[in-house]
Amino acid sequence: MTTMAERAGFRGWLRDPLTATAAGLCVITAVFAGWSGWSWYSAAQAGTPSTSQARDAALQAGEQAVQNLSTLDYRSASRGLDLWEQSSTGTLHTELIAGRTQFLQAIAQARTITIAHVLDGALTALDTHAGTATIIAAVQLTVTPAHGTAVVKQTRLTGQLTRTASGWKLSSLSQVAVGAAAPGRSASPVP
Repeated sequence: MTTMAERAGFRGWLRDPLTATAAGLCVITAVFAGWSGWSWYSAAQAGTPSTSQARDAALQAGEQAVQNLSTLDYRSASRGLDLWEQSSTGTLHTELIAGRTQFLQAIAQARTITIAHVLDGALTALDTHAGTATIIAAVQLTVTPAHGTAVVKQTRLTGQLTRTASGWKLSSLSQVAVGAAAPGRSASPVP
């Protein structure tokens, strides 16, 4: 049995606003910590990749595809075009297949070796539900002609990525015009 003094002490504790507030905050903190831990555990066990994992996968595949479609050696042009086709989908893939014979003839005549190295890349858009993304990449190209010295140049490329059953692939690829600005931004330099 509790004594009168013990009950009076308990009531006094509840009447002290600082002590009651501290006790209430402790209870709220414990509930929030439990909920946060459960949410974190549930997300970790969900089995679906997070948006950041999807972004990383799309970016990595996109950079590799840009590099693949920017590299070609006339001595192994057929293998190079096979890699182009493996790295593409949709309209781009169809165009590459349709133009394969002409590409092989042009490459044999030019006798050049082009080696691409992606310096940096970023996704400017990602829609995981639709399975689409947009990539922009800074690429260094080393072009070695049949006779003469190699020329190194840098370019910016943009492309559309589409998620397929075998991973992310380029469905379009084009060069970004020098001085091009993002929508809503001025192309002129800021003083």
